[in-house]
Amino acid sequence: MATREASCNCGKLSVTYEGPDPERISLCQCYECQKRTGSVLSVQARIPREQVTIEGQSTTWTFPSEGGEPVTFRSCDSGGATYHFCPECGSTVYWDISVAPDVIGLAIGGFTDPTFPPPMISGFEAYGHPWAMNPSELPIPHHDYDGTSQGGPRA
Repeated sequence: MATREASCNCGKLSVTYEGPDPERISLCQCYECQKRTGSVLSVQARIPREQVTIEGQSTTWTFPSEGGEPVTFRSCDSGGATYHFCPECGSTVYWDISVAPDVIGLAIGGFTDPTFPPPMISGFEAYGHPWAMNPSELPIPHHDYDGTSQGGPRA
């Protein structure tokens, strides 16, 4: 059993998970995940609710939004989800999944843990950017930034 902590960027909202490696870790390229993360894909885990401790205040947003325009695409949260994000820095840390109330979704990036297990499934690849899964093949300069050049400690 491992104890892992995910948090927002400023550290005021966190989720501590105690248990085995998650049974479901997914890489998603649906449009909703792209919009939610501001990236071309997201990686998330579904964690049993009884194995998490949530600390800090969150602000929520529910998808689909009540009274909003219906979306014209399918997404991994087509059944609905309520996203919890930090009211201070805006980072999405976790979410409630309407079709799976016994688990919460957690953004893997919030763990900042390079030992976190890799995704087991990939979804909505038809919505993905064709270059996103193989950046080393892009015809651009490649740099190995480790965080130290900006004064930060090496991860």
